[in-house]
Amino acid sequence: MTGTTEPDVLVVGEALIDVVERPGRPTARMPGGSPANVALALGRLGRRTRLATVLGRDDDAELLRGWLAESDVAVEATPASTGRTSTARAVLNDSGSATYDFDLAWEPVQVRPGPIGVLHIGSIASVLAPGADAVRDLVRRARDGALVSFDPNARPSITPDRDAVLSRVLELVALSDVVKVSEEDLAWYDPARVRARWPPRGLASGRRSSW
Repeated sequence: MTGTTEPDVLVVGEALIDVVERPGRPTARMPGGSPANVALALGRLGRRTRLATVLGRDDDAELLRGWLAESDVAVEATPASTGRTSTARAVLNDSGSATYDFDLAWEPVQVRPGPIGVLHIGSIASVLAPGADAVRDLVRRARDGALVSFDPNARPSITPDRDAVLSRVLELVALSDVVKVSEEDLAWYDPARVRARWPPRGLASGRRSSW
């Protein structure tokens, strides 16, 4: 499909600032977040894309808004109760090894009414309370009229309770048409439970299989 016949894409998930500290170098602050990167790529491909996310009331939020606007992504931001935009801080030592510190806020997002041809969810936003339930509920409402894409993108350091995360991930897999998953993601989940309930090759066997 081309031009105006292409479906609108709604991406729901985190947009954050990656803060990278290296010995002897200035601290780098870079916009990122797995769902935000998906929205950015779709915008650059000319798709009508909006990102529903959570942002603070700070300079980091403005950096993210500008970064996404340059690729024609419409941002629908729910205010973070902390007032701060989420950050992922990586401190690298002389050997290149990194330690990580996250300051995350993921709350129930408010999604503007409008057509959804494709809904993409994933990463932290799909499993992190208190906002994860709102993401799942949105999928339940939208899936009859939209193609649903899901990227679990495991983050063990943020969600260490494997059983709780796997339960939600499997629920979302069952609701999705397309599942994008890496070998590293799969390796973190319980292999026996994954084999029993996860479609082969990481592709959900839903009503449709590509977009």
